[in-house]
Amino acid sequence: MNIILLSGGSGKRLWPLSNDVRSKQFIKLFKDSDGNYESMVQRVYRQITEVDPSAKVTIATSKSQVSAIHNQLGDKVSICVEPSRRDTFSAILLAAAYLHDELGTSVDDVVIVCPVDPYVENSYYECVAKLEASVKQGTANLTLMGIEPTYPSEKYGYIIPENNRDISSVKEFKEKPNIKTAKEYLKKNALWNAGVFAFKLSYLLDKAHDIVEFSDYRDLYVIYETLPNISFDYALVEKETSIQVVRYSGSWKDVGTWNMMAEVMADDIKGKAIMDETCENTQIINELNIPILAMGCKDMVIAASGDGILVSDKERSGYMKPFVEEISTGVMFAEKSWGTYTVIDAQQGAMTVKVSIRAGEHMSYHSHDYREEVWTVVSGKGKATIDGMEQVLCVGDVIAIAAGCKHMVEADTDLDIIEVQIGESIIADDKKKYEIER
Repeated sequence: MNIILLSGGSGKRLWPLSNDVRSKQFIKLFKDSDGNYESMVQRVYRQITEVDPSAKVTIATSKSQVSAIHNQLGDKVSICVEPSRRDTFSAILLAAAYLHDELGTSVDDVVIVCPVDPYVENSYYECVAKLEASVKQGTANLTLMGIEPTYPSEKYGYIIPENNRDISSVKEFKEKPNIKTAKEYLKKNALWNAGVFAFKLSYLLDKAHDIVEFSDYRDLYVIYETLPNISFDYALVEKETSIQVVRYSGSWKDVGTWNMMAEVMADDIKGKAIMDETCENTQIINELNIPILAMGCKDMVIAASGDGILVSDKERSGYMKPFVEEISTGVMFAEKSWGTYTVIDAQQGAMTVKVSIRAGEHMSYHSHDYREEVWTVVSGKGKATIDGMEQVLCVGDVIAIAAGCKHMVEADTDLDIIEVQIGESIIADDKKKYEIER
């Protein structure tokens, strides 16, 4: 299978664990068969490759998520980076052109677009494979997956099929309804629209040329900000007359809020926390190095990170977005391709950060114009390169890096460094990257 995973998100619905660089799909709250914590994106990739070991996965995402993807999946997937935020039509088109022009995917190959964030069993991706088979049969230009509803929901759009067979032509689409209307849809064998689309690559590229003038992937990348800011559904799906839907009746959960995430996370407590015997239906996720004690809590979620602390009734947690938008803090934790970056303290003119680099990894060779840095090695071994000069790093070593000085660190073992940044302007954009001569 050729699968495009759509990985977006503003990072507000699972605050304070999610932020602009760590959306919900990167939070490790699930467990694999060996009992190791894994994130949503790791779980989805694992499930896809369990169903189809030869599957080729490309993630369509923003620049801010690339480091986290590399951190969690390494080089297992291809990444198509959007130069700016657009809606799903532009994101899917760019990824499809990337498959064809950069990865050499044939226009006759089937491409399946899936969201990165449903909580499902492997049967879901077995159904995704059925979509590929249906497209190859050539009975419709576009094939969708429809989720068999478990209740009349106001949260999802609906697909009305011609009949209740496993594969049916589509009669019409309906927007998110009220409960009364949703009940009427269910009487018509309606399905939730899962945002899963399958088509031959040639179909999308041909259709797109009727909407956008472009020559290839690189041309699309340059003009990306001018592309229509509309969903794939509006641009193509709802206008297509040759369309069918494959019914999926297995388990499916949209874990877009803490209320839903609490239902599927592996443990009721993650991190330093204690609940007394009077707590009921409560989950605690603590990323801080201080303990949390909960007593008498019922139907609650408590989440703590360097970005903030949430204490909420589960049902109310779904309404937190406008309040989170009023909270203005810098990103206090980020996953990098080489490890993690955790802010310990931030004040005017100074920031203290814990830099953790995995064994065998290295940060980029870079410099800063407006700040100095002082490194203290607290665990592990590695090597620093400073303006072309190499220096072995061991526990207790302290190195001062002047503004404008090129520098990088390579880890021989897992390596932890306390980095103190000092300067009038400490901003993420103050960074120049260089190629290092070996």
